[in-house]
Amino acid sequence: MQTGSIRVQTENIFPIIKKFLYSDHEIFLRELVSNAVDATQKLKTLSSIGEVKGELGDLKVTVKLDKEAGTLTISDHGVGMTAEEVEKYINQVAFSGAEEFVQKYKGQNENAIIGKFGLGFYSAFMVSSKVEVFTKSFKDVAAVRWECDGSPEYFLEETTARTERGTDIVLHVDADSKEFLEDDRLKGILTRFCKFLPVAIYYGDEQINNTQPLWVKKPSELTSQDYQDFYKELYPFSDAPLFWIHLNVDYPFNLTGVLYFPKIKQSYEIQKDKIQLYCNQVFVTDEVKDIVPEFLMLLHGVIDSPDIPLNVSRSYLQGDPNVKKINSHITKKVADKLDELFRNERKEFEEKWESLGLFVKYGMMTDDKFLEKANKFHILKAAPSNSPRGGEGNTSLSQFYTLDEYKAAAEVLQKDKNGKLVLLYTTNAVEQNTFIKAADAKEYIVVLLDTMIDPSFISHMEMKWENVVFRRVDADIADNLIDKQDELKSVLSEEEEKKLKELFNIQLTDLHLNVEVKGLSPDAPPIVATRPEMMRRMKEMAHMSGPMGSFYASMPDEVELTVNGNHKVYQSVLKETNATKAKEMVHNLADLALLSQGLLKGNHLTEFIDRSVALMQGEAKSSIIIEA
Repeated sequence: MQTGSIRVQTENIFPIIKKFLYSDHEIFLRELVSNAVDATQKLKTLSSIGEVKGELGDLKVTVKLDKEAGTLTISDHGVGMTAEEVEKYINQVAFSGAEEFVQKYKGQNENAIIGKFGLGFYSAFMVSSKVEVFTKSFKDVAAVRWECDGSPEYFLEETTARTERGTDIVLHVDADSKEFLEDDRLKGILTRFCKFLPVAIYYGDEQINNTQPLWVKKPSELTSQDYQDFYKELYPFSDAPLFWIHLNVDYPFNLTGVLYFPKIKQSYEIQKDKIQLYCNQVFVTDEVKDIVPEFLMLLHGVIDSPDIPLNVSRSYLQGDPNVKKINSHITKKVADKLDELFRNERKEFEEKWESLGLFVKYGMMTDDKFLEKANKFHILKAAPSNSPRGGEGNTSLSQFYTLDEYKAAAEVLQKDKNGKLVLLYTTNAVEQNTFIKAADAKEYIVVLLDTMIDPSFISHMEMKWENVVFRRVDADIADNLIDKQDELKSVLSEEEEKKLKELFNIQLTDLHLNVEVKGLSPDAPPIVATRPEMMRRMKEMAHMSGPMGSFYASMPDEVELTVNGNHKVYQSVLKETNATKAKEMVHNLADLALLSQGLLKGNHLTEFIDRSVALMQGEAKSSIIIEA
């Protein structure tokens, strides 16, 4: 058996660092500025415990470009380093001075320290042919200068070039990285990654960061306007948010942040990746799919946590139990906030439902814990032709119902033969207006489910909500929607019904029509065209399901034509002696019903128009195939 220590070939480490340490070379500026901030925070900590005496002076960090000399300098007025510390922290790859400091001064605001891996400084070599460090410690010792050209060899000497406490990192930018000598490029990187660092960052004479972003403050110190202003700072060209949630957790993990519910006008305006993840106010990424629940990826805002496990480049999350805990906490906070708003400001909640509904429905479909809470504040909006009607406990004046309120208002009339509540809905209140009015006349409650997420929501909730089935209001005639058996009798004889069915035996290329004569109310339409609920859903799903779905979507639509035998128009039709005219009258009635469902298109629509004109002129001009 043999044991030993793994060796690192120092000649090979710098080429690896130069090419592969970070996937984006621009990260070097974030790392070096973050190190300068750490040096400043260390000084503040030492001052707070009396290890540094006197005034600390101006603790800003400065980034200076000298395009002519081809150099970029990052300067701070932090703790600085002695020659021994340079040997320890700079000349040992992956030895983290920040981590050592945190361990030594544990309990002294260690979360303010950003560095973890001891590799950030070496990112300088990704863009530099040579790096110089001029540093003077807060201790009473000489300043030193360190120089390295990216090989394992370095040069260290005392210097008088730095007379004040702190450190200058001077990068001699190499020929392949001249982009980092462009003013706009540098300013863009600093704005992206350093916008909210806790120490003032200057690029030239301009401060580019807000050292006290809203999320580090206490909610009790902030006004509604403060939250609105910060949202504008994050998203300058966006509409005002609906509301926000301030996160502030210190156990069992540290988490701060503000999440905003954006106003969504149309479904196509939805944008993801609008939540920014920070670690100690250093920007990490806007891809937060692991830490934020999927249904809340549409939110905007900021999350900051020193406990989020990051990879070396701080560019993505590592697997860790804290991620799941934070994810669950955010879900709970959002559910609690929505519940609070619904209970205390229901009218405002309902006014915002057009945008809020997307988040709530998405969450109910994807997260059972959220579903359990959301059942209390998810609301259904009544279709426009319905009068406001409230169930027990519904004191709202607007036409909205929670599921419990809908049940209380509809359970007497809207149960099927299996005892399940039939939740009637419309996807288009204009096109389905006739059906809505027919249902309203029966005192049924029809709700509006017309967003892009609703078809999936309906399918999911039929599985999640016990004893509830959804039926679109045009899936059958109003008398049959609730599976009632007390239909009227037709006044027509069997022979007349048979003749009428023969007249309605219409052949259309893209529709399969099933005709049935029933005894409806004389005031009901002469004929109603409906598409069976399950069949229609399958067709709609097929339209969205790729090549195989296209095959099913291209199949003829199944349409139920329910002929109202009690309508007086059929007395005229049955007495018509001109057989062709009788057929065309019937065909027009069928086309009107199909038109109400948006199913009359192309040549069939043209034929309907021509036939209608001919009938009005007293002509019988058959231009279609009708089987007698």
